[in-house]
Amino acid sequence: MRYVVLLLICCWACGQPSPERQPIPVAEDSTFLTGTFYLVRHAEQFPGHDTSLTEEGHRRAGSLYRLLKDSGIQKIYFTPYRRSIETADSLREYLHIDTVSYRPDSTGESLLYEITRRNDWGKHVLVIGHSNTLLPIMRSLKAKPKLDSIKENDYSNLFIVKKYKDSVKCKRISYE
Repeated sequence: MRYVVLLLICCWACGQPSPERQPIPVAEDSTFLTGTFYLVRHAEQFPGHDTSLTEEGHRRAGSLYRLLKDSGIQKIYFTPYRRSIETADSLREYLHIDTVSYRPDSTGESLLYEITRRNDWGKHVLVIGHSNTLLPIMRSLKAKPKLDSIKENDYSNLFIVKKYKDSVKCKRISYE
């Protein structure tokens, strides 16, 4: 008897139309795809693939520290090369800033992926890259810098990209 009642309940439940799913409105995160990005090329290095900074490179890294120490940087992203890591060392050590390594690419997608994965949108972020990766990164952030390339021997540019919800501002300053 018990099985008959259970069977009848199951048949009755199966015959009922399932309630219609109502969409749940998602609140838009106002920080997603926003933030202030300081983009700089690594400082001068000795010739070779992954070498340390030269004396001039260390001086330039010190200048970068003095320029950005009061900028409110919350995270430093750099490529996994010694020259990039050493360029960030002063800021990282003296200000106790968290760092993330990203894979350099010709599109900037690797950096955007890491920023998203680590929930760093809406923050002040320093990005240390290479002469051939900074422009693609700026383009992936929808910035329009007023130059077509970064010269191989030019280490003095700092690009400040302020990305708002519906606009982007890009400014280039020279530092020594």
